[in-house]
Amino acid sequence: QVQLVESGGGAVQAGGSLRLSCLVSGYSYFYGGYWMGWFRQAPGKEREGVAAQWSTNDNANYAESVKGRFTMSRDNARKTLYLQMNSLKPEDSAMYYCAAGGSGRPLDAQTYKYWGQGTAVTVSS
Repeated sequence: QVQLVESGGGAVQAGGSLRLSCLVSGYSYFYGGYWMGWFRQAPGKEREGVAAQWSTNDNANYAESVKGRFTMSRDNARKTLYLQMNSLKPEDSAMYYCAAGGSGRPLDAQTYKYWGQGTAVTVSS
């Protein structure tokens, strides 16, 4: 089974930065034709797409709310996904998940097959 383990979450002041990491084990989608991405979910709200990359290129799709502030990248040799988050805002507070195996719209959580357990991000004003 594919397993994804996120790390790097924590508490940060507004305007600060965090870098989330996601280590992928088992069958990897880094070299397959699938979307891999980052999603977030706040209490009482649906999971929303933050950023996504097609597994065979380096270009990323971003939610409008994070464009210019967040950057998704990956290290295929280390089987790790990254989400660099800069200029954080209180509304960015959420549980952040990495995911792989997306086959539809890149920021649509319902199209993804594999998920991590999440890492919490709290941004205080």
